[in-house]
Amino acid sequence: MSLRPDLAVIAAHVERGSRVLDIGCGDGALMLALREKACDVRGIEIDGDCVERCVSQGLSVVQGDADRDLADYPDKGFDYAVLSQTLQIAERPDRMLDELLRVGTRAFVSFPNFAHWRTRAALMFGGRMPVTPSIPVTWYETQNIHHVTIKDFRELARQKAARIERDWYFAGERSIPRIGANGRAEFAVFELTR
Repeated sequence: MSLRPDLAVIAAHVERGSRVLDIGCGDGALMLALREKACDVRGIEIDGDCVERCVSQGLSVVQGDADRDLADYPDKGFDYAVLSQTLQIAERPDRMLDELLRVGTRAFVSFPNFAHWRTRAALMFGGRMPVTPSIPVTWYETQNIHHVTIKDFRELARQKAARIERDWYFAGERSIPRIGANGRAEFAVFELTR
């Protein structure tokens, strides 16, 4: 199975045999890829259907709400905590980042970049919230409650004393350079430590 570009980057950079917590694990695609690397992977997912799909594939996933349930996980209980395409739907992204860096020695965070040029153009020229490949539903259907940009996330990491170890940017399936990424990238991936 082919992974989304953000998940492929994360899978490629998680060390073999690591303990990983995938927060908002969805259908378990990343967990399956990491299991092939002999990682001990656990997942937490709010959607009951997704949990059922994961468990049917032999994955260790619990149904839970990361906004509340991460507090039950031990400090540095995992080598990596992963939050892919979920930060923007967290009640408090600032607190979520604290929790990621508490439960994991390292954290991977990916999110859609709301400063992408298509989003800006839709607002500027159409006067409406955009429907784009990275934001594929109308404003009233989306789960996104926080519209984060690459610059916003960098500033949040700085405020939280989180060190950005590596970063990756994508336009569709294609990797793009850091230069101008705030306007050119549809989504971003960051690896962080504290």
